[in-house]
Amino acid sequence: QVQLVESGGGLVQPGGSLRLSCAASGNIFRLNIMGWYRQAPGKQRELVACITSGGNTNYADSVKGRFTISRDNAKNTVYLQMNSLKPEDTAVYYCNAGLHTIVVIPGNYWGQGTQVTVSS
Repeated sequence: QVQLVESGGGLVQPGGSLRLSCAASGNIFRLNIMGWYRQAPGKQRELVACITSGGNTNYADSVKGRFTISRDNAKNTVYLQMNSLKPEDTAVYYCNAGLHTIVVIPGNYWGQGTQVTVSS
């Protein structure tokens, strides 16, 4: 089993920035893909960004150029730097991880989520 713990969410004004962190623990020896999904009320959960242990990335079109995903393999931690935030970015952001390398498919492990609210 893998446990994922997110941090860094909060309230920010439009145009502002936040950095989310997700630390993985447990059976992480073969953990490969890590990433972020988000879900707004009444909407389906959607991919935001993900990254493999080898550095291959995938981003949703809506966040390209604004968000950057990165990871620190030594700390088993993945980050999401979110710049130029928009109200439509408001959602619960969920950390995700898996053992596979296919960036368009979510892994089997999920964090509890962290709320990101973009509002004036």
